[in-house]
Amino acid sequence: MQEGRVQFNHMLNYDELVIKYNVSGPRYTSYPSSPFWIQSPTQEEWIQSLNQAFISDQSQGAALYIHIPFCQSLCSYCGCHKRITRKHEVSKPYLETLLLEWQLYQSQLNRKIVLKEIHLGGGTPTFLSPDELRFLVEGLMTNTTLTDDYEFSVEADPRVTSEDHLKTLFQLGFKRLSLGVQDFDPKVQKAIHRVQSERQIEALTELARQIGFTSVNYDLIYGLPFQTTGSMERTIESVLRLRPDRIAFYSYAHVPWIKPAQRRFTEADLPHSVKKRELYELGRKAFESNQYREIGMDHFSLETDSLWKATQEGSLHRNFMGYLHRQVSPLMGLGVSSIGDSWVSFAQNEKQLEVYEKRVRQGELPIARGHLLSPEDEVLRRHILNLMTQMKTSWDASFQSISNFRDIFSALEALQEDGIIELTSSSCRVTQRGVPFLRNVCMAFDVYLIKKGSQANVFSKTI
Repeated sequence: MQEGRVQFNHMLNYDELVIKYNVSGPRYTSYPSSPFWIQSPTQEEWIQSLNQAFISDQSQGAALYIHIPFCQSLCSYCGCHKRITRKHEVSKPYLETLLLEWQLYQSQLNRKIVLKEIHLGGGTPTFLSPDELRFLVEGLMTNTTLTDDYEFSVEADPRVTSEDHLKTLFQLGFKRLSLGVQDFDPKVQKAIHRVQSERQIEALTELARQIGFTSVNYDLIYGLPFQTTGSMERTIESVLRLRPDRIAFYSYAHVPWIKPAQRRFTEADLPHSVKKRELYELGRKAFESNQYREIGMDHFSLETDSLWKATQEGSLHRNFMGYLHRQVSPLMGLGVSSIGDSWVSFAQNEKQLEVYEKRVRQGELPIARGHLLSPEDEVLRRHILNLMTQMKTSWDASFQSISNFRDIFSALEALQEDGIIELTSSSCRVTQRGVPFLRNVCMAFDVYLIKKGSQANVFSKTI
């Protein structure tokens, strides 16, 4: 092999590559991916790994993810863990349990916790009333301190988010807002059961900026039922007019065997493979023509946003919440289904609300599953994170001791033949041609995937 030389397989054009590499694969918000977690930490091991993260040289404060599972209606595209209800009386007992869980962490870690970030996700965090949000956040601040550069962020459903919600959140320290837009086309909205007007999004965006929010993100999805080139163009034109600071342009993950609500439409209603990728390319070109920069995979930001600055500085990070402008460790998860990450260990809470609440009220950390990373896991995790954030990674001679090394290198050579990466004996770099296939490049380093083979019934398609 001639090092650093891209060897294009001229038999395959771009559309043929899309078809070839449109296979089932992880999104790599973690490594190993959660279906391959095999050695869950005990409560004691999890606390020990958090304490180690707190005292590491890199730690300058922890991150806290809080999951609010409640939604008033079911969006059929959604793969998140949620509970559909219009009974708002469920909120207060849940918040009390969240704060009990936080008290368990505070007592078992035996330290005054310093927080750098809080993220409210769901579900629908603005299912909670403004008073309930205040009750939650003020409760979290008990016996807790904040770093000088702390950041609070929140996801919001425009259909249930009021001016009082935004004012209360801002008073509590939240300055980053993420709005679930998905698509503005009425036919698409009806199919995914997410009907909301462009005017609603515009009004909420303007209001957030007037109140003082410094960053507004829009979540968009391509590959939804009944999306066409024309409908996507109209949605993107509207988004560009409203000019959010960030855009997350996600690929729709069609997994009806896992999420039955997705059976509201059939695969015949979905744009597939080449057509689906055309929708992304349409968006990418439009965003880049309007001063947005592509960030890693599926994300865009203005140059004034911290995501772009982190890309330039090499500090971009990726975890269960997507791309972040910095790595904050440890990450602790509160609430049903939440996931924590100490870098050497993952821990996920119970997914059943009643089981979660029962265990917390019994004085237990409600860990249901997780994974203790082996030294090899840590090495491979770093390579995959490098690819996801920098589009390149490198290694030394010791990398040859990794299990399945020959399989890894063979897969990389095949990717090089298709012009997807530039490969040397000690590094690989994703080419511009290869960016759409970033997940496939990461899959080459995934020893668990290599050993397990096809995972068609676990993961969504990569394209």
